[in-house]
Amino acid sequence: MRTAILTISTSVSRGDGPDESGPLLASLAEEAGAEIEAMEVIPDDRELVEDRLHHYVDDDFSLVFTTGGTGFTPDDVTPEATRAVIEREAPGYAEAMRAESLRHTPLGILTRGVSGIAGRTLIVNFPGSPRSIAEAS
Repeated sequence: MRTAILTISTSVSRGDGPDESGPLLASLAEEAGAEIEAMEVIPDDRELVEDRLHHYVDDDFSLVFTTGGTGFTPDDVTPEATRAVIEREAPGYAEAMRAESLRHTPLGILTRGVSGIAGRTLIVNFPGSPRSIAEAS
């Protein structure tokens, strides 16, 4: 399955630190049989996130996994951008990740990630930290 990994982090996009979450998510996706054909890092900007999600949907990617931007700060806009792009929600993925995260920490409930379908593309929001990704997977 053609898969894109989109890291959403203003600080990483500025070069303030390495992208650890995107490569981890890509590795886990590959282990599950996904073909990673695109990886990019963009800042926390709702319009830009929507634009990139539309790009991958229009380019017929099967899966788009995002990491970052699912917290409670005003800059965390990934769920809102995703909802603007998807046509139908597929909430089971996000609910399952929250349930698994809760097994590790009571803070697992705080992620606001969503999941849904746009065209023939499944978009799933993952948390932004490598530890949270590992615990949710």
